[in-house]
Amino acid sequence: MSGHSKWSNIKRKKEKTDSQRAKIFTKIGRELAVAVKEGGSADPSVNTKLKDCIAKAKANNVPNDNIDRIIKKAAGDGDADKYKAYTYEGYGPCGVALIVETLSDNRNRTAGDLRHYFDKFGGNMGTPGCVSFMFEKKGVISIEAEDIDEDELMETALDLGASDFVNDTDVYVIYCEPEDFSEVHEGLSKKGYSFLSAEIEMVPSNYVKITDEEAEIKMQKLIDILDENDDVQNVWHNWEM
Repeated sequence: MSGHSKWSNIKRKKEKTDSQRAKIFTKIGRELAVAVKEGGSADPSVNTKLKDCIAKAKANNVPNDNIDRIIKKAAGDGDADKYKAYTYEGYGPCGVALIVETLSDNRNRTAGDLRHYFDKFGGNMGTPGCVSFMFEKKGVISIEAEDIDEDELMETALDLGASDFVNDTDVYVIYCEPEDFSEVHEGLSKKGYSFLSAEIEMVPSNYVKITDEEAEIKMQKLIDILDENDDVQNVWHNWEM
């Protein structure tokens, strides 16, 4: 795992959150609602998926009132039932692998949109499993390094069950198994740490570097247009930006 942290990705994600807050809130709200329905409970103490979604929402600065309102609404009506999770895989320019996680009420529309994006920007959408073998699901917690004692944070994280700790210059990145994510996140939160990001991610086992400027532009446009699609929740890739 060591060395796979990409602060540029985290920083870019944070900047996008700041500039497109309403869209981010909407997507996370949908994810929270579906987690309530799929987990069968509005209580995060018994619904692990909901608990993890709440951690992600808080790391993205979604207000607690918004989170509570979304959860109560999802528990009271069937709005979330129309959304189903679909995952798409494919390749971007220069063989960059992508996994696109969606929540959609119309699978045909979503698949058609995504296929168009891949084709338009020099990639191709593949079959399920074509790139997922190059990724591993991990809990990933990122903490800004400024004013943080590295040794103390690392010791605390490992004691809580983290599997790896990376110093990536401006940020400390903590990795753990998905089943340990809630405990690690909650323990660090109780210790007073704040997070740049905190969620279950698909972490690539290797990265692809793009040296062609035109291909790099196309790759960036592909990621941007995927992120902008209302049905897309997460875009994971192995581009070494």
